[in-house]
This record gives sequence, C-alpha cells and structure tokens, in this order.
Amino acid sequence: MALIKSISGIRGTIGGKPGDSLSPLDIVRFTAAYGTLLKKSNDQNKKVVIGRDGRISGEMVQALVVNTLISMGLDVINLGLSTTPTVEMAVVSEQAVGGIILTASHNPKEWNALKLLNQKGEFISGAEGTQLLEIAAKEDFQFVSVDQLGKVIVGENLLEKHIEACVNYPLVDKEAIKAANFSIVIDAINSTGSIAVPALLDALGVKKYTVLNGEVNGQFAHNPEPLPEHLRDLCNEVNKQKASMGIAVDPDVDRLCFVCEDGSLFGEEYTLVAVADYILQHRNGNTVSNMSSTRALKDITIKHGGTYSASAVGEVNVVTKMKEVNAVIGGEGNGGIIVPDLHYGRDALIGIALFLTHLAKEKKSIKQLRNTYPDYFMSKNKIELTPGVNLTSIFDQIKKKYKKNPINTDDGLKIEFDNDWVHLRSSNTEPIIRIYAESNSETVAANIAKRLMNDIKEAAGLN
Repeated sequence: MALIKSISGIRGTIGGKPGDSLSPLDIVRFTAAYGTLLKKSNDQNKKVVIGRDGRISGEMVQALVVNTLISMGLDVINLGLSTTPTVEMAVVSEQAVGGIILTASHNPKEWNALKLLNQKGEFISGAEGTQLLEIAAKEDFQFVSVDQLGKVIVGENLLEKHIEACVNYPLVDKEAIKAANFSIVIDAINSTGSIAVPALLDALGVKKYTVLNGEVNGQFAHNPEPLPEHLRDLCNEVNKQKASMGIAVDPDVDRLCFVCEDGSLFGEEYTLVAVADYILQHRNGNTVSNMSSTRALKDITIKHGGTYSASAVGEVNVVTKMKEVNAVIGGEGNGGIIVPDLHYGRDALIGIALFLTHLAKEKKSIKQLRNTYPDYFMSKNKIELTPGVNLTSIFDQIKKKYKKNPINTDDGLKIEFDNDWVHLRSSNTEPIIRIYAESNSETVAANIAKRLMNDIKEAAGLN
C-alpha cells in the first residue's frame, strides 16, 4: 500500500489502513484541507470544479470528495467522467476558485489521486501544498451548519467547449487535416480518452478511426503508461489496418504519443519536439521541458532561433519556468504538451490537433516526419524504493564517484558525459527512483543507465 504527498497531488493505492494508502478517511481529510485552503484564499467564490478519469475507484472517490466539499459550504461543478485538461480549462471558464481532478494518471488501476488546482486552473504551488499538508495533519478544518451546505451543479458541455477551443486555436488547420484523409487507430486504455479523442477527431473532420480498449471501465487492458512495451497491440493494429498512424493517451488524457504507419513508435519524447517544431515555424520564441526530456527539443529550438530552458520535473515546475522565460511552447518528454495561450496544462487534445495540422501541411508520412528530427535514444528505467531508504546518502556517494563530470543537483542528480547524460530522481508519483539516460547511440544510453542502476544498488547495499 502507498500514499504519496507531492507537487503532483495526493496519490495512493485504494485499500489498506488510513495513513498508509488513499483510504476514505485520507480522501476526506485532504479534501477538507484543500477546501479550507480555498476558503482562506477567497471566501466569496464558492465554486469548485471536479472531474475524474475512468478508474474503478473513481465513483467512490468522487462521492467522498464532492460531499466533503459540500459539507464545507462549497458548490461543486461536477463534470463526472472528464479529462485533466478539460477540468483545468473549466476552472477558468466557470470562474471557479479551484478544481480537483480524480486521476492517478499513468499509474495502474489500484491507484487514484487528488490533483489540486488553483483558480487559474493550474496545479497549486509547493508553498500551497505545504500549507495544505499542515492543515490536514492538524485536521484544522471546520464543516458548516445544515443551512450553509453547498450544492452540486452538473457541468454541461465543458468537454465540447474544450474541443471547440482546440479546433479554433489559430495554428490548428481543420481543413488541412480533413483534406489529408488520415486513418487513425486510438488506444484509449479503457478511460476517458475513448470519449474525448473521438469527439476531437470528429470535430477536426477525421472520418476514419478505430478505438481500441474503448470501454470506460477502468479495467486497463495493459499498463496505462504509454511506454513501448505497453503499446504492442496498438502498433500491430496500425500495421494490420495499414493506417496512417496510431494515437495513445493515458487515462486522464494529458499525455500523448504516436505510432508510425509501419507500426514503429514515433517516440513519446518526440511528441513535444514535433509540436514545438510546428509552433516555432510560425512564432518566434523560447521553449521549456524538464531535465529528464530529450535534448532534441533544444536542437529544434536553436534551429528556429529560440532559447531552450530546462526545469525540474513536475508540471508545476515546467509551467513556472515557461512563464519565467515567456515560452511559446513547453512540456515534458513523457508526451505532455503545454500550449500557454490555450492554458498552462498538459493537454493531449491540443497536442493531437497541432500534430495532425503539422503532418498534413508537411505532406509527409508520420515516419518521414520523424526522420527529419535529431536521433537521440533514451533508456527509461526505475528501481523500487524500500521503506527507510536514504536517498541523500545514495546520491552523495554517486556524486563523489562522478565528481569529475558536470553535475546538476536542481532536481535529483543529473550527470553529463560529453554529449550524453543520465538523470536520477525520486518519482513524485510512485515510490521509485527513475533513471533516464540519453545518447545518440541506443546501446550507449542503455549501458549508461545500467551502470548507474548498479551504482544505486551498490550505494543502497542491494548488491
């Protein structure tokens, strides 16, 4: 069982003891703390937007969250089944004081989470998160009398508004997409992507598409993280149908990756690269991604005359850096696209619309488009953490070993080896250490990752 409190929200497994998992008591406690935080920041605005992905536990968690907020005198705009970016945009369009997305994103079905938003529809800051945890720990919240209970408002047409905003975005060309006559296979991973992505494609004029894993039941057909080893069925189906491409999203539709017409992977790291390439062709400006993302974005940015900046991992950190450098596009190498003049949140729907426009205008196959970008290979690995492991001690030992190499400690430990690099950090969303290595050689990237994984195990006394 696990309960993780971080900049990515309150995340845990369902079942188990309070305090050790995302139990009903923990859901109520953290929701009440969040409600208290909202009321302190704005005691006039009582509207909060709630939406969830298709997880098995979604209805149960939603009922607890909605009723806790009502008991605090807050009015809930309930979107029901929705996507993370839809909720983020709805907070702004509905002039709410905040929002909660009930999703554990790429985590398996036993997980769920409360992703917490401010009145801008962006994730709450680290300082606000710390304040919330203090309120929860002290149970420093108060419920209202019966005459002051909040109410539930059904959120209507908010996904349609989100899709309309994507279709009408100035750099999206619906006519070019329609004329390209794409045939697409979608892996909706038994969640809300099966509602949102087809609706978007319909609005963009795409007539030929097939949905895999389209039943919204939370019984994920495979591990929901859109990594190569989890997308074999999608790749095979694209090949079998001789489709133009495949599209995979995660359960809450904020991550996006593509499959080429031959069934090979476009590469989730290159989702942002391709969209940035298109944006930068039409707008001069800067880009941002996190420290674990491919250096191909930097190459493309320099090519177009812009400046690239790296942030710590975590959407809130990417957004902060984007605002700081006035970036025109940003995101994360996990397939997260952030288009700031639409909204400051990862959004697979605007990512799809921009990517299809780019592909249609280039008049290339998706494989040909991929071949126009710098070739870097990334090895993504993880090591499960045992309770009580001392990460500081482990990283100190590794820093000492590689003291002659350039090292960045802004977010975990990033070590450079000439043009190659490796990034070690504890996850915000799982009890693991992530080890990402990149090189222009697939073998070298894998070997660097393997070497550092052995270093970690040695430092932790696991060898």
